[in-house]
Amino acid sequence: MKFTCKKSRLCGEVTIPGSKSHTIRAVAIAGLAEGESCILAPLHSYDTIAAVEAYRSLGAVIDLKPDIWHVIGAGERLKAPDDVINVQNSGTTLRIALGSCGLLHKGIAVLTGDAQIRRRPAGPLAKSFNDLGASVRSTRNNGCAPFVVEGRLRGGQTSIEAVTSQYVTSLLINTPLGDGDTTIYVPVLNERPYIQMTLDWLKWQGINVEHNEMREFHISAGQHYKTVNRRIPADFSSATFFLCAGALGENEVVLRGLDMNDSQGDKAVVDYLRQMGAEITVEEELIRVRAQELQGVELDMNATPDALPMMAVVGCFARGTTTLANVPQARIKETDRIAVMCKELSRMGARVRELNDGLVIEESKLKGTEVHGHDDHRIVMALAVAGLSCEGETVIDSAEAVGVTFPTFPESMTGLGANINKIRHGSNLLYFG
Repeated sequence: MKFTCKKSRLCGEVTIPGSKSHTIRAVAIAGLAEGESCILAPLHSYDTIAAVEAYRSLGAVIDLKPDIWHVIGAGERLKAPDDVINVQNSGTTLRIALGSCGLLHKGIAVLTGDAQIRRRPAGPLAKSFNDLGASVRSTRNNGCAPFVVEGRLRGGQTSIEAVTSQYVTSLLINTPLGDGDTTIYVPVLNERPYIQMTLDWLKWQGINVEHNEMREFHISAGQHYKTVNRRIPADFSSATFFLCAGALGENEVVLRGLDMNDSQGDKAVVDYLRQMGAEITVEEELIRVRAQELQGVELDMNATPDALPMMAVVGCFARGTTTLANVPQARIKETDRIAVMCKELSRMGARVRELNDGLVIEESKLKGTEVHGHDDHRIVMALAVAGLSCEGETVIDSAEAVGVTFPTFPESMTGLGANINKIRHGSNLLYFG
């Protein structure tokens, strides 16, 4: 599927869907708990359904309704899956479920995913689980899926360089259910807000975790998860595209459902845009963004790698130079997002160059053209906003990737007045508006 986008003035309100990161944590914890959980307002997307299927494979019973998911956790009845666990495109699910497979009392689990997942590294996490008593091996001996897991977490000590926070999140969620106490040393840690999100979940669950500024964690063994009964907060990562769209051209966008007190790292995008000159008003569960003349800035984006594609687009419309730095982990997401955004924005006329850990973007006059979405949901959405902000027609392939986190993205954009169309199979043109 492709998106076609033409310059549009965006004005109106949009309700942001639930957080992918919170939804997957809720599914994992409810799946490992005893009793029936109720997850309210979850995100229904490819990635979250991958998490549902993974924990169903391990013995949880999960019933999906539009606004509420009921989960009967496997608890002590966690079972070896009958078939390979396929996490599709969900890196979060792969890494968290990898640790949950180390809680099996007997049997073997195999985890794999799509072509992107089979290129994304998880070797350091596998090594840590091996340090802690499980047996985890990559079938291709390259630190990537497919993985075979057997043996049970006994506890002990491990050290891990967390180039992605998902490594530590998996260890923190699963080691409390292991047979012995665990100590985790983390000499390198990217994306700290996602660890805080995980720690918040564990605190709500009454799980005992001690840590020294997230550099050393001590987890007591023999703990248990309670049922989950809470509402999923709206997703700041998905909101990023609408926050930034509101700051461009003559746009004015109101976003509903967001909680600035939540631990999600991408709420920092509000501050990024303010630094660049956007007019932003924050009220209870409401954020209003009004476009103003933007000025280039230098941003440390280590905590917000998912925002890099969209902030790269914003940099093209800001006076002077915008530098997005200290985000090397953006190269190991669904795509190398640093290289991909440099390449695709250059197609549109941007003056942009790569750093080892980010991008430098000069104010540029973009022009619509054909660009590649690289099967990456955040690349597709960022390029769509670029296409809605420049002259000419922009055509983006692999647009179906938005279903990973934001299936209703095009409908939400057209609700604001966006001229965005979907083309299926190279022929049928469908208009949303």
